[in-house]
Amino acid sequence: MCLRHIIFCTCLLASLLTGAVNVASAADSYDVSYLWHSDRNQVELYQQRVARILGLMVAKDLKVVTRSGLYGLIYDRQGDSAGAKRVAAAHSRLLTSKGLEKAAPIRSQNWNSAEEPEQNHKVAAKRDNTVKQKKSPSINTNRKTQSHNLEAALEGFIKQLRKQGKIASDERTGWSVYDFTTGEKLVTINEDMQFQAASLIKPFVATAFFHKVKKGELIYGPKSRRHMERMIQRSNNRSTNWVMRQVGGPRAVERILEQHYPAVFKDTQVVEYIPASGRTYRNKASINDYSRFLNALWRGKIPGAKEIKRLMALPGSDRLYTGAENIPVGTKVYNKTGSTSRLCADMGILIVKGKGGRHYPYTLVGVIEKQNRARHYSSWIRSRGDVIRSVSNLVYLDIASRHSL
Repeated sequence: MCLRHIIFCTCLLASLLTGAVNVASAADSYDVSYLWHSDRNQVELYQQRVARILGLMVAKDLKVVTRSGLYGLIYDRQGDSAGAKRVAAAHSRLLTSKGLEKAAPIRSQNWNSAEEPEQNHKVAAKRDNTVKQKKSPSINTNRKTQSHNLEAALEGFIKQLRKQGKIASDERTGWSVYDFTTGEKLVTINEDMQFQAASLIKPFVATAFFHKVKKGELIYGPKSRRHMERMIQRSNNRSTNWVMRQVGGPRAVERILEQHYPAVFKDTQVVEYIPASGRTYRNKASINDYSRFLNALWRGKIPGAKEIKRLMALPGSDRLYTGAENIPVGTKVYNKTGSTSRLCADMGILIVKGKGGRHYPYTLVGVIEKQNRARHYSSWIRSRGDVIRSVSNLVYLDIASRHSL
């Protein structure tokens, strides 16, 4: 469900939570409210976004509280009504400029921290049999629930972008996230749909090439190494076609992948060399194939895995780490982008470092495909790349929360 659809009107909530709709007296104190939601995980993720925008002085007094079966994000200021209105208006300008919701003044309460038992909620549940007594899951709930929460948050975010016109009606998206630490698939949005592959097909071409090297049918020497680096690091189309020709052409690449690695490449279609114009629309693959490929790559289950990882880690463009301000500096990334006037995509493995130097690897695949060619390629590819970066931020926050990074 879209985050905007399930955010309750904070002004109305103020009345519901206090049990009154009277105008407050001068002696009343007021806080500022940002979000009310039935899912605590959503509120905690939202808290981190608000804190980054409003700064440390506000962040230290941001609290996740619970009342009447809901979780809320509150700026605990306990000032007067006029001051709360001014603060809410100032915060609203900052938050809405970043795509978040407006803030609103709310009468101060004896708020229950989300970490504390909520006595009022228990009483309300006894009075109303329609209210569920089970609390919404927190960050420390089971993995299956967390997976659903991240996927729901991502779906809500994409719906919000569609409403704002930042993703057009002729565009479809696909997303996948896999956490190696827990061995759990966290996001599976449109995973089984085939999308245009663009340059995401290039690591697959490398896999077919290294299959023939493993069989002794090709040699990976200085020349092929140069072409491989150009193909992966610089996304050079001529080098890609050179590598394809060594394998035997596009159909030979597809045949090798299907026949020898059927557990990975189930929905991959390689039918064309990359045209001179770069307008490659006929090669296709599913999000799930990209996810399975990254998983097999990480585990060394495909030929040339070590070299392909080296190639994908070479300095180059990405939409998963560069410009994604939440992700810590020094995070290791193995990725491959794909760009045409009808596709903006990236797939990769990110390895973040936690306490004690422990590493937490996970995969992220994001594809935005447009039915019609974008009229203004540069602005379109830039804006859709920023969408993928925003999703990468959201995914990292969830990974960080579940592993206490």
